[in-house]
Amino acid sequence: MPDPSHAPAIDPVTLAVLRGRLEQVADEMDATLYRSAFNPIIAEAHDACHGLYDAMTGDTLVQGKSGLPVFVGAMAFAVRATAKAAESRGGMQDGDIWISNDAYDGGTHANDFKLVRPFFRNGTLYCHMASAAHWHDVGGAVPGNYNPAATECWQEAVQIPPVRIVRNGVLDRDVLAILQANTRLPDSLWGDLNGQLAALELGAKRLDGLLDEYGDDLVLQALGELRSRALRLMRSHIASLPDGRYSFEDVLDNDGISPEPLTIALDMTVAGDRLLLDFSRTSPQCAGPVNISRATAIAACYVALKHLFPDVPANAGVLDAVDFVLPDRLVISAERPRPVGGYTETILRMIDVIFSAAAKADPKRAVAQAYGTINALSIAGLRSDTGREGQRWVMFSFFGGGHGGHAGGDGLSHGNAPISTATIPPLEILEAAYPVRFTEWSLRPDSGGEGQHRGGLGAVYEIELLEKDAEVFVFGERGTSPPKGIAGGGSGAVNVFRYENEGRWHEPPMVSKMRGIRLVRGERVRLETPGGGGWGSAAERQPEERERDRAMGYVTTGANAGRKASE
Repeated sequence: MPDPSHAPAIDPVTLAVLRGRLEQVADEMDATLYRSAFNPIIAEAHDACHGLYDAMTGDTLVQGKSGLPVFVGAMAFAVRATAKAAESRGGMQDGDIWISNDAYDGGTHANDFKLVRPFFRNGTLYCHMASAAHWHDVGGAVPGNYNPAATECWQEAVQIPPVRIVRNGVLDRDVLAILQANTRLPDSLWGDLNGQLAALELGAKRLDGLLDEYGDDLVLQALGELRSRALRLMRSHIASLPDGRYSFEDVLDNDGISPEPLTIALDMTVAGDRLLLDFSRTSPQCAGPVNISRATAIAACYVALKHLFPDVPANAGVLDAVDFVLPDRLVISAERPRPVGGYTETILRMIDVIFSAAAKADPKRAVAQAYGTINALSIAGLRSDTGREGQRWVMFSFFGGGHGGHAGGDGLSHGNAPISTATIPPLEILEAAYPVRFTEWSLRPDSGGEGQHRGGLGAVYEIELLEKDAEVFVFGERGTSPPKGIAGGGSGAVNVFRYENEGRWHEPPMVSKMRGIRLVRGERVRLETPGGGGWGSAAERQPEERERDRAMGYVTTGANAGRKASE
């Protein structure tokens, strides 16, 4: 980055324009992938993102407004891991693109493939462009790869370290062949990979155009100033909180192997304009797939802090005023080969404890806990209809729930998880693509925690199989411990999953996780997702708001919708 002491200050208007133009580069990459991907999880749900990263450090420079924020934070680690791998193989070269799904050195889980493209100007590395996207199926023991019974990473998916997928502008067909041999859906993989490559190509063209217009040095200076501003804003927000230590802990239902709950604990210390996030009291890494890597844990903290301080520019400056205590081999700093496929559930609990700890410092700034699980569900089998006999199909999707109440009002009903800006795939798309029928898709009454501002409602999804038979797995959470309210607000409802066999309904032994469920035509699975926690005392809720809740069916007459207040 240019030395600010040797360059004139950028005027605010130019800085604002450059910030918008840089974000537009990432936004256009996002849009390109969404419009070209074969996989509905990318094309419809937008489970992907793009960003620009520092040439030397790999730190986040710019992220788009529609991509998943947790990917943006984790991809900084993927960029660093790729640069390290390239050092022993000739270094980063113009025209190369690297690919990996390493969850331990690049964050998240093996479905999320990261592509890193070094971006050169006049023969010099200027920055990195990166793309991350959730591929539909990449091998492993179960279709869709959320294997709730996995005890090591190789049971979850194929493992790809950083390797070149494009060399000097030419696609490496050998690497492609390996990837396509390790998926149940090679056409989907090919389409998604092409979408990511196209997004990076467009991003390079757009960034070249921006630099031609404004100059390489001015844009670098702007990137440095945006990071500095993010740091200054973070320091200001932290300094506005009362100094002190604020602790909160919550649990995961289990790890899918043992029924014992796992603790996610935070001791948050505010000291002037610095923040310390100490997770030392968290449970050790476990046998089942709710572990996450250190990279993923830090990315989750980035997302939570951006929720608490939304006006801070989205770049590495968000974390420059934050210190972490993350001892090795915790469930949130796990090491290979501990399975990490269900990372979403654990980072959601990390966000929950950050919100709840922050509420003790300033409840007006914080939001009560959201529903806390994506309820990853896969239904898969073979086609039996004429013309498609024997073709494999895999319906993988995630589902919504209620968000927490906050100082400004009630929580959002049937929203997506706060780790992302993704959308819940529409039932019309899922029914058109797969042999299933949604017999119910509705709000779940009485599921939001009571409070001055009520938690948002969860949802009810009931899905009927239209094919001859299929296998189902579910990977969820919040089946035993509900989302908590803050400032005296009540808890939301717990998660409920059921499946039908021979006319009777059953629940998983592990409450929220199970593989190997067999369905035949006409049988159903049913999800009742949690609502969000409430904000403030229920005694402060206005009578007209209570009447509206009853009139709309959000709260049924006589129901104890509030549950007991959170501790």
